[in-house]
Amino acid sequence: MALGLEPIEARREPLATEIARRILEYLLAGHIELGKRLPSERTLAETLGVGRSVVREALKSFSLLGLIEVRPGDGTYLRRAESELLPQALEWGLLLGERRVVDLIEARRHLEVLVAGLAAERRTPDDLQALRTYLAQMQSATDTASFVAADLAFHLRTTEAAANLTLLQIMASIRSLLQVCISRVRSAEVDNARSCAEHEMVLRALEQGDPTAARAAMEAHMESATSRLQETINAQAGATGPTADGRQEGAGTRAGKPGRSREVRVGRRRAAADGGTIPAA
Repeated sequence: MALGLEPIEARREPLATEIARRILEYLLAGHIELGKRLPSERTLAETLGVGRSVVREALKSFSLLGLIEVRPGDGTYLRRAESELLPQALEWGLLLGERRVVDLIEARRHLEVLVAGLAAERRTPDDLQALRTYLAQMQSATDTASFVAADLAFHLRTTEAAANLTLLQIMASIRSLLQVCISRVRSAEVDNARSCAEHEMVLRALEQGDPTAARAAMEAHMESATSRLQETINAQAGATGPTADGRQEGAGTRAGKPGRSREVRVGRRRAAADGGTIPAA
């Protein structure tokens, strides 16, 4: 195809994940020069053979990460290398109200899955040894800080193993976000067993050099971690305080009726669209 994209035919991943991965690979492959305009949503959708809504969701994720810039009335552009890949305000957004937490975690999820596939193809013996060391540190950690440090190092080293400078810059730029996410997920667990088992599955796929298995293992880890993260957000939002639209709620209720946070409602709609799930509040 002229754009360097092929229509989606047989799918091994949820459609939203597949579309995001395809577009991200397309952008990082150099088909669009830095600072240049991307094809329109309509062109991308027609080329991939999917609806515009799923393309729009993928582009929204990349915009939140700072990889692309939407200029109203002019189009969507690939950011230049000197652009900050994740505004500081978004890193703090996870801590201050979680208004856009679902979008942020969704964007990270797509990136991590892509990284895992590339790492399986390009990892070196040194990469694998480092990842084994970090996994061992996670398994032996006796406090949250040590576990979080090893978990974060595992993900960043996986990105290094993918041998893609742009992806490494993006992941480095959201280091604070990753640390906050990992810390909050860890706070919701009784022990480290589940998370360690998920990381071990990723490592095994990388050792085997199997990109499909690596993407599947990372997707499973992201799905599980997202569910646990949402649980911590629900618990915090359910105590007291204003909702995203400024109204006061308590214990997850609105006007005396059971309710869900805006993030959960949005997350459930998105999960339904790509075949995934997100836990009820």
